[in-house]
Order: sequence, then C-alpha cells, then structure tokens
Amino acid sequence: MRHLVSLNDFTGDEIRHMLEESIRLKKLRRENALAPLPGKPCLALIFEKSSMRTRVSFDVAIHDLGGYSIYLSRQDINLGSRESFKDAALVLSRYVNCVAARTFEQNTVEELARYSDVPVINALSDMYHPCQALADILTALERFGTLKGVKLAFIGDGNNVARSLAVICAKLGMDYAIASPDGYELDEPSLKLAKSYAAKSGSRIEQVRAPGDAASGARVLYTDTWVSMGQEKETEKRLKDFKGYCIDSALLKAAAPDAIVMHCLPAHRGLEITDEVMDGPQSVVLDEAENRLHAQRAVLKLLLSDWRS
Repeated sequence: MRHLVSLNDFTGDEIRHMLEESIRLKKLRRENALAPLPGKPCLALIFEKSSMRTRVSFDVAIHDLGGYSIYLSRQDINLGSRESFKDAALVLSRYVNCVAARTFEQNTVEELARYSDVPVINALSDMYHPCQALADILTALERFGTLKGVKLAFIGDGNNVARSLAVICAKLGMDYAIASPDGYELDEPSLKLAKSYAAKSGSRIEQVRAPGDAASGARVLYTDTWVSMGQEKETEKRLKDFKGYCIDSALLKAAAPDAIVMHCLPAHRGLEITDEVMDGPQSVVLDEAENRLHAQRAVLKLLLSDWRS
C-alpha cells in the first residue's frame, strides 16, 4: 500500500515518474482519450480546511478517471474528537477506494494512513503540501524541459509549501533558496533533511535573509501568502515582519532573464506579490493552478493502480 503523506517517502525517480505520468495524462485529456480506471473508484475528500482549487481539482481528476468523490467537511467527520482516527480510517476503507485529506495537522494525515486499507493522500497539512509541490515542479518542467540545475527561489514564510518545495527540489537536483524574515525561516530539521537529499542529487539548498540574494540567478520565483488559514490573529504582526518580501518588478529583475513567477494562490495582491508581476508575461500562476488537476490525476491513477516502487 502506497500513501502520499509527504514527498519524503518517494525517491527522485518515483517523483519523476509521477511528473511524467502527469504530462502523459494531461495530453490524453486534451485529446479526449483518457481511459477510465476499472470499478468506478470512489474518492473521499476530508476537508478540515476549505479550498476551491483542492476540492475542484480532485473532484475533476477522479471524474476524469471514471470515478466520483464524496465530500466530508469537519462537521461531517470530526476526526480525533467525535471519532478516532483508527475507526474512521477502517470504516472509510470499507466504503471508498482512496482518501484525500486536507487537515490542520500532519498527524491527522499520518494516523489516517497508518490505519487505512486504501491509499491516503495529503491534500494539505501544517507540515506539507505535496500535491502543490508536484504541480509547481510540473509547471517548471513544462517551461524549461529540464529540472537539473534549475534554481527555485522561495520568498516568504518557511511554511508547508516552502517545506515541500525544498524536499522535491533537493530530490530532483534543483537548487533551492528561501529568503525569510527573522523568526520565519524553514525549520532546522527540514532544512537539514533537504540538504541530505541535495547531497545525493548534486543540488544546493540554502536559507538566506535578503530576497535579492535568493532571487539572484533563479529561474523560478515563488511566493505564498504571509498569513495562512488559522493564523489570522497574527495578521498585523506578520504584515509588519514581511515588509520588503514582496515579489515586484525590481526583485524579478534580480532573477534570471527567463525566470517564471509562481504563487500557489489565493494571492493577496499588493502584499506578497504586485499586480504588475502577477499579471505580467513571466507569470505562470494560472498554468500552475491548472497543473494541480493534472498532477493529482496522476497521483490518483498511480495509487489506485496499486503502484509499487
């Protein structure tokens, strides 16, 4: 049984296979030639946190594969409180073929995977966002045709997206630099782990303070919201602390001439990114959002096909 709890559990070759399958299925969908999986598989979507892109992309992806989804909000399934992780996982395994969980805590996804008899996908947790990272790197691969030696610069909070990007870049031989204000850096264990992967793939991972230092020579400039869901009480402090960490035209000029700009959305225009850059010719934000669908379709197909490494 394979789960997608985080990208730490997959080799670089396995991740490349997921990306290649994403590209293949994307082409087949555009040719209206996707073959459905047998048995009309059912996907349970457990959402403790709401999301337009995650819900719609998973719903469409499973439908593309000949299946369907069932949406469960926090009111429907109060994991760890109204019902234990073990009981919920075991019961859902009798009903559905796969579970995608968007949760507040990484532990929730891990406990579901521990007891589940069907594949569990991390659709977002406080620690990781592997599906987003797969879509991001798929977008870079489509644009550049290669990943080896491509530098990705993340400007902002060392959050779940930043952490997942550090892992996938390190495993695929991409250079990765993250620029964060004091107190918002990528945590030391995650940084150390990414560097251990990078030592094997030949890439470079670094944490810096100045956005310009991270952006220098980067072919991918990436940012995310400064205030994630559940951090609303910190808004005033975070807006002050992240001043100067906006991707604007000046920062874009510090990157490589062919650099592309990414944002996982939703974006707060005028804060972490300007309208000029977000809507500019180097922005691939919409391609990146679309690729959530294609990357997740590949993940579903591989996991539901009883994929083994």
